This record gives sequence, C-alpha cells and structure tokens, in this order.
Amino acid sequence: MAVEYECCSTNFFIHILIIAFLVIFAGMMSGLTLGLMSMSIVDLEVLAKSGTPKDRRYAAKIMPVVKNQHLLLCTLLICNAAAMEALPIFLDSLVTAWGAVLISVTLILLFGEIIPQSVCSRYGLAIGSTVAPFVRVLVWICFPIAYPISKLLDFLLGYGHVALFRRAELKALVNLHGNEAGKGGELTHDETTIIAGALELTEKTASDAMTPISETFVIDINAKLDRNLMNLVLAKGHSRVPVYYEEQTNIIGLILVKNLLTIHPDDEILVKNVTIRRIPRNFAII
Repeated sequence: MAVEYECCSTNFFIHILIIAFLVIFAGMMSGLTLGLMSMSIVDLEVLAKSGTPKDRRYAAKIMPVVKNQHLLLCTLLICNAAAMEALPIFLDSLVTAWGAVLISVTLILLFGEIIPQSVCSRYGLAIGSTVAPFVRVLVWICFPIAYPISKLLDFLLGYGHVALFRRAELKALVNLHGNEAGKGGELTHDETTIIAGALELTEKTASDAMTPISETFVIDINAKLDRNLMNLVLAKGHSRVPVYYEEQTNIIGLILVKNLLTIHPDDEILVKNVTIRRIPRNFAII
C-alpha cells in the first residue's frame, strides 16, 4: 500500500499517536501477562496475610482479578494480539510495506515485549495492583470472546489449580531462607533446624532419635572426676551423662553436668559420691 499521509499533516500526527498507543497497550498486555500470571493464588494469599502493609494492599487488589486465571489469560492475550495486528495497519499509511513490517517488529519486540516483561517481572505486584481496575474493564470488554475460551481451558486443563508445597519442598524452602544459605534470608540456623525438625516429625519414630548404647558417652560410677574426665564431659556438650556399674549396658542413673560446677578437678572425687539421679526400674501398671 502506498503512503497516504505525509509528514506534519493532522492525520499524520493522529496516526503517530495511535501507533504510540498501540505499542504502549501491547507492551502493557505483554508485561501483565507475565507479571500477573506468574502470581499464584497461594502466593497472593500469603502476601495478603503476612506481607508488608503495602504488599497486603497490592495483593488484595490483585486477587479478585487473578482468581479466574484462564479468563484473565485469554483477555490479556486477545488484547495483546489485537494491538500487535493493528499496528502494521496504521504504519502502512505512513511508510512503505517493508518499512511498516520492520518498524512494527522492532517496536513490538523492544517496547512491547522486552522492556515491559523485564519491568513487570520485577515490579509485577505494584504494577498489577495499579492497573487492576483497567484490567477488569478489559475483561468485561473481551468477555464474549474470552469467556468461552477460558471455559474450554478449564475443561481441558482444570480450574483453579493451587500449587501447594509438599513437606520436602517446604523444608528446602525454609533452608533457602536461612541466613547460612547466603541468599539474604533472615532465618537463623536454630530457626531453620526447628522448623525442619517439625516438618519431619510425622515421619520420625522413637528409634530415629535414639542413640545405640555402644555409641553413648557414659562414665563408670567408680571413675574419678579428675581434670581429664571433666574436660571430656565438657567436650561432649551434654547436659546429662549416664552412669553405669561394671558394664556399660548396666545404666544405673544420670548425673547433671551443672552439678559438677562445684567440684574441683584436683580433688578427684569419685562419681559415686556426687548426686546421681536414679533411673526407675519398676513401673506400676494400673
């Protein structure tokens, strides 16, 4: 098609404004497709309940829009496709056919795909909440076309897929949020250990937490609490140490390590002379 409008005429500037609008509109739809569709309902619910005040406000605005994901996806793609298809039509009135194709591809690629998706992938929550009312209007405009397609997708792919984490995935997620992972997490080592232990609790049995008697640190009741033994007790780091008589399998009680604070190693007091907490041997069954 030949060039219809020359530079600096009224129709020329009108077409320029329309082209700019189409590029911006296509870029917005492309960015929102990535920004909004990458947010799951679970992520938004977490932000709405435990995020910062700003994130809670953003999530509350986005959740009604993202709730029907297939309808939103169809709406954004229809609007994006309409803008991209209309762009060469208006460019064709200003430049030659090959120029219209070249310019439209360049504009769409740069300003309609790369830049919008880069921005929305980073600030998708804030941008999505800002344009949420506008997206609702687009949903109603495209409803006659988008709704049947979304229902077909619901039938084929399922409706309202919720991506919840399994226990192993939650444990890995907690470890990634620990400050030892080096990813900027705020959880300390003790916190990650406690949370991971709670997640593993249903899979644990009593035997998993038990230490074989052959590997247990025990001391003889007739041993002397000299400096070597005291240092060994401290090195083990236990709060209680089993005491045996004659054989290591014959455990007769426990001594509290804190009770050893009043004992001087040079006195070499026998273990049997300190307070030993006896282990009950007989139990009354009612």
